[in-house]
Amino acid sequence: MEDTTKVLDLLDELEDLLEGATSVPLTNKIVLESEDLFGIIKDIRLALPDDMQQAKWIIDERDRILREGRDEYNKMVREAKKQAEYLVDSDEITRRATKKAETIIEDANIQAKFLKMKTYDYVDRMLYGMQQKMDELNMKYFGEMYTSLEHTFTAINDTLTENREEIKSLAYKTQNEEDEQETR
Repeated sequence: MEDTTKVLDLLDELEDLLEGATSVPLTNKIVLESEDLFGIIKDIRLALPDDMQQAKWIIDERDRILREGRDEYNKMVREAKKQAEYLVDSDEITRRATKKAETIIEDANIQAKFLKMKTYDYVDRMLYGMQQKMDELNMKYFGEMYTSLEHTFTAINDTLTENREEIKSLAYKTQNEEDEQETR
């Protein structure tokens, strides 16, 4: 609650600064001291609740998990191919190597799908939690604030929804890829 009061006070200070600014004749422009403006913006950022800073961390964490999942999948496929090539010495070894390579690739695909699905689930839960927190913050702290802040929350919420939809789409594609591979 103290952070909210501080943010509101800083917004009032920003509004006073804008109202007291010198206007440029014959234009709709004003002259401001950039130091004053940047100082207030810096103070607003420092006073924002930790939940807003966690949103960036969640997005970065999602990207890291997806990147690690892709890297692990690619590594497993490369290792399976290397192992299959190594075992190609005779017909019997080739048959065994081919079967083992298929098993390894299938296991790698299953493991990769599992990691993807877990990642998608984790990211979706985190995004959903952030979406809930953003809704709570909107209701609790910013219910009567300026219209521009409401637009900001709506944009963040839309982005979270789009990210969730993207995760769900990737999960759906992953599921369909496995179904297509099983039918081959």
